[in-house]
Amino acid sequence: MSDAPDWSRLLPRPLRRLPADVAAVVCLTLVGVLLPVLPVLRETPLRVVFGLPLVLFLPGYALVAALFPEQGGEDAGIDGIERVALSFGLSIAVTPLLGLVLNFTPWGIRLVPILVAVGGFTLAASAVAAVRRWDLPAEERFVVPYRSWLRAARVELLEPDTRTDAALNVLLAVSIVVAVASVGYAVAVPQQGEAFTEFYLLTHGEDGDLVASGYPSEMVVNESAPLVVGVGNHEHRAQNYTWVVLEQQVHVVNNSTVVDRETRLSTHQLRLGANETRHVNTTITPQFAGERQRLAFVLYKGDAPRYPSVESAYREVHLWVNVSAPRNASA
Repeated sequence: MSDAPDWSRLLPRPLRRLPADVAAVVCLTLVGVLLPVLPVLRETPLRVVFGLPLVLFLPGYALVAALFPEQGGEDAGIDGIERVALSFGLSIAVTPLLGLVLNFTPWGIRLVPILVAVGGFTLAASAVAAVRRWDLPAEERFVVPYRSWLRAARVELLEPDTRTDAALNVLLAVSIVVAVASVGYAVAVPQQGEAFTEFYLLTHGEDGDLVASGYPSEMVVNESAPLVVGVGNHEHRAQNYTWVVLEQQVHVVNNSTVVDRETRLSTHQLRLGANETRHVNTTITPQFAGERQRLAFVLYKGDAPRYPSVESAYREVHLWVNVSAPRNASA
């Protein structure tokens, strides 16, 4: 009897009944699906480490296992290398197809629906693979020869025939450690792209959709007009913002804009998570009359200064409007 520990006893009883490779696919699929939604672990590099196999390998492997439950040979089945190659190829084909199907459902292409679709497909294919293998005689079932691989690797690494083999084994081990460390560093410290914030104005179209047109150009003092302010956070981290609406009477001197009169109409604050975009419904209510006035929307990271301006703002958008006095105003 072998003294080697039976690690399969650590698995739940239902998983112990599965073929070893199918059980591994089920375990990795469950971990890959749960990690992106768990509050603490979803921000760690583990999300990427287990997410990539979930998308690029596991669905295809489960499908191949369901289609070819038998051992590879000259007359039937496929060998291990062909299984691995087909697993990558079918995963790359299946995952986009699942996304295409989701696009035509009420759930759309979002994180949770994608996890459910990819994970559900992989688990279903794994169940079919297990049933089809159980239906075959034991000697015909496909079995991953991991025990023989481990024995061969142990002999090759720990009992080399020559000093040259020993040196090559050490070089191989160092290369693997360096490669794993490099991949781990790339995952843990990803290169971030340009950091920026989107800031724009929209209105509601006739059908209720948001459009970049139909902005007010003629207004009346103390009469409000609706607008939608859009803020998109692409700073790679959560960010507090403050935006201020200024009504300004300006004129241009030597290509420079000079503010003759100004009043602050409103101040707004919001906090956005990384890659979050929010549309805020607001109204603008001019306070004094004048031709070609500038309604300036100025955005700041954090708090706004005591005297906000177009020049000091992090982002700025504006509208040019003519503001008339109320019709019932006394002459």
